[in-house]
Amino acid sequence: MPTAELAALIRQVRPQADVAPLGLHNALADTSPVAADGTPVRLYGRYAIVGPTPAPGGDRPRPCARCLERRWQAVRSVALRDALELDPAHPTRAAGAYPYATPFAADTLTALIGARERDGGPHAVVHLVDLQTLGVRRYPLLPDPECPACGRTEPDTARAATLTLRPAPKHRPGTFRVRPIDAYDLPTDAYANPVCGALGSTVVYDVSSTSTSATIGCFSMRSGEYLRETFWGGHADSFGTSVRIGILEGLERYAGMRARGRTAAVRDSLDGLRERGIPALDPRVCGLYSDAFHRDNPHVPPFTADRVIPWVWGHSLRDHRPLLVPEVLTYYHAPGLENRFVQESSNGCASGGSLEEAIYFGLMEVIERDAFLLSWYGRAALPELDPYSSTRPATRHMVDRLAMYGYEARFFDTRVSFPVPVVTGVAVRPDGGMGRMCFGAGAGLDPESALASALCEIATDAVNLPGRTARDEERLRAMAADFGLVRALHDHPLVYGVPEMGEHASFLLDGPRGPLHPLGERFGDGTVPAVSDDLREDLAACTAAVTGAGFDVVVVDQTMPEQRDLGLTTVSVLVPGLLPIDFGWSRQRALGMPRMRTALREAGLRATDLTPAEFNPAPHPFP
Repeated sequence: MPTAELAALIRQVRPQADVAPLGLHNALADTSPVAADGTPVRLYGRYAIVGPTPAPGGDRPRPCARCLERRWQAVRSVALRDALELDPAHPTRAAGAYPYATPFAADTLTALIGARERDGGPHAVVHLVDLQTLGVRRYPLLPDPECPACGRTEPDTARAATLTLRPAPKHRPGTFRVRPIDAYDLPTDAYANPVCGALGSTVVYDVSSTSTSATIGCFSMRSGEYLRETFWGGHADSFGTSVRIGILEGLERYAGMRARGRTAAVRDSLDGLRERGIPALDPRVCGLYSDAFHRDNPHVPPFTADRVIPWVWGHSLRDHRPLLVPEVLTYYHAPGLENRFVQESSNGCASGGSLEEAIYFGLMEVIERDAFLLSWYGRAALPELDPYSSTRPATRHMVDRLAMYGYEARFFDTRVSFPVPVVTGVAVRPDGGMGRMCFGAGAGLDPESALASALCEIATDAVNLPGRTARDEERLRAMAADFGLVRALHDHPLVYGVPEMGEHASFLLDGPRGPLHPLGERFGDGTVPAVSDDLREDLAACTAAVTGAGFDVVVVDQTMPEQRDLGLTTVSVLVPGLLPIDFGWSRQRALGMPRMRTALREAGLRATDLTPAEFNPAPHPFP
């Protein structure tokens, strides 16, 4: 082993040092024991990583050497990860002699080990040493929830899934949070760094944005042979707030992609569970792909009631009892591609400073997407709102700013079945040029907040849309001509940058414009549930509106141990029967669900049920 000589030099001074190379085996599949004593030293190319110190410290669990190895591998390049993870029979090997096995390098590392023994602080840290320049950098290291050596998983049981809602007073009037965002301990460099970032190697600050201070990050997770990139980000009015929002979103997605805090333990068929009298959610109520999809994609077997699949425990807020939920409906990248008869998204997943807060925001997201899809595919004429009637100066100023960049910001009351305010926002170019339009939406008991959420989405996307459309014009025009080419999440909003796609939104944006409705008048007619100073009461009112219309509200707790340490809860909220949002034109479950045909008529927004011939023939533009 090329690094063995340097390891021998280090152990002459630090006999307990745990010295080993990185990049020679798949750390994400390694279940071998971890050395209990001695500071880890990991070597890769011209770099050495020292730490973490194997000793408890502070109020939180400390990560181990295996956590470092897993985190390090997770932020490597696609080429290296594929080499390590897809072909274990042919591992990587050193290319040439190792030039850094020098006494001087060993002295540097042993001195750093000694200095680290006196290192304290609330977070474990590692030090990256450049053995060519002897430059040293310091990075926080967070525990890996799936680490086989120190991970803290709990059994998934009906008892553990049973939820009790408690008082959740808001931290100030006008918000729907129990504490401010800056109350959470979220060191950016622990979540985004090139050595062991828990949510990727870096966070990008979009300094070119002229509307919001947007930030974006990315982490990768393997699904079979495919290394999936998952993006996270924030778009507030300051970079500091945006990056904190982005980290919380990244943690939420990291928790929702596959079970980490609890492990799915039930494998059975729906028929088998029913025979045993175990309550279970029928995935057919949530929507399945069409027969045509399965014919075109024979590698995706359809769901059947006698098919054995993994299940996780959730809790019904309507029936006040635990029930089993198909794992693929709540963990949208659970391992086992053969079990994925649908590809869910993060719809309904939300984090909060309390269980009640997380469920509230998850439920708002489900209601928002359902209403958006009903209005889009049903081509519903929606009442238009006057953004200048907003009592928030920041809202009015942002509308003006978008106008300065050539976009008119328009907003619509998108309520269909429930009294909860839902607002669709559209940034549209009146000249019909490149970067034609983009959409956003928001939902919540406060219509001002719902409109502000929709505005924030379109304000971030609109200013960059002309350039993005121009750079990808050939591909996007091909999509506009053949919707079958709309296959991925980002295809849906981007294709509406092409001018000719404007015709598919004409039901909403064209024609005679009626009077604009002031927010206070439109939502102040007594139909919207009153806002409380306690999130439990707000959640109870929204849940009653949904269950009163004949639907259940099912909650799956997805919280990871490190989120719980931060005072966070992450949940997945499902409302079986509401329209699910899908990405890829061939995957639109909503078009085959009974609600798509009946909901607008039941809400009094049209006289008859819709027929498939009346559906909007274009993919939804939801971002």
